Amino acid sequence: IMFSIALGLFAGFAVLALYKGMMKSRIRTLIETESGHLQLHHPEFNKDQDPKFYISNAAQVIDHLKKQQEVTTLVKRTVTQGMLTSTTGGAGIAIYGVLPNEENQATKLDRKIREGKGFSGDKKPEVIIGKKLADKFKLRLGSRIILTLTDTSGSIVSGAFKVQAIYRSDNAQRDERIVYVPFKTLNELLLLGDEPNEISVQLHSNEQTATVLKNLKAHLPGYRIESWNEISPETDLLVRTVDTYSYIIMIIILFALSFGILNTMLMAILERTREMGMMVALGMSRIRLFLIVIIETLLLTFAGTPVGMAVGLSVITFYNRKGLDLSNMGKDLMSSFGFETTIYPEFPYDKMAGIIIIVAATALL
Repeated sequence: IMFSIALGLFAGFAVLALYKGMMKSRIRTLIETESGHLQLHHPEFNKDQDPKFYISNAAQVIDHLKKQQEVTTLVKRTVTQGMLTSTTGGAGIAIYGVLPNEENQATKLDRKIREGKGFSGDKKPEVIIGKKLADKFKLRLGSRIILTLTDTSGSIVSGAFKVQAIYRSDNAQRDERIVYVPFKTLNELLLLGDEPNEISVQLHSNEQTATVLKNLKAHLPGYRIESWNEISPETDLLVRTVDTYSYIIMIIILFALSFGILNTMLMAILERTREMGMMVALGMSRIRLFLIVIIETLLLTFAGTPVGMAVGLSVITFYNRKGLDLSNMGKDLMSSFGFETTIYPEFPYDKMAGIIIIVAATALL
């Protein structure tokens, strides 16, 4: 029983730690390479990302943000929807007009580049596209594509761009739908001047997000300010759903474990039938006899619990430092869901009390 309890607890902690590590990895990827902790837009921008809804007085807004002690990185962008056309076909995409230095600092765009060297700084229109998009349309470095979009006046405009670099991130879905062009080039096409329609903010830690969000909403009432979980509600839902599923999986593991406990205790009772008969004959009540069996089970259960916790803690701590490489599961599969292939499991200290209660309930049942 002690071995079974220890093994069951280890398996449960391993699953919870892996899920916790995966969710933290997804949130970290989202914040550091995609959305940031917070984003500012015009109140009407998110409806259809119309470029006419840009951030007015962006310089003053950025100055205010820089004064916030919690803010570490700021990046301004121009974001719009458009159409990519090449000799092999076309598709709807999101076009990001970026300032290379800011984008490299905020989202590590330069580290994602697999082919090419990023923007050259030439006046010729250049574009950086995702690996999945490049494979889909058979594009390579130097290929020519046409980007078609709608400017602030409602007119349809087009521009010819040369593929300057090809990037690959941990989110294959973004790689297929997002292309990057220089901020100035895109703003000229959109007739936006020097004004962005998105400002991304990164903080020292995720725990500061709610406080900074409340503070900025109070001091910048004319803008739409959202946190990462509002920008990416599917990630927030995934985190909350997996948190619930982790308890369900733990209960399933211990439910299977309960049959081992039941089998062992049943054998122990059947082998002691004469002993128990003698105890009853000497005057022991049925309630006290029942309590003896319950106490024995609980003692054996809680004797195995520290062993399972100790083994689980040591193994999880090891992989938390070293990292658990899941690339054998398929990098494309992991990236299709926005996860890194190296996961750093974290011991679920916050769930220890709940797990001990579940173990005790399993033993009693």
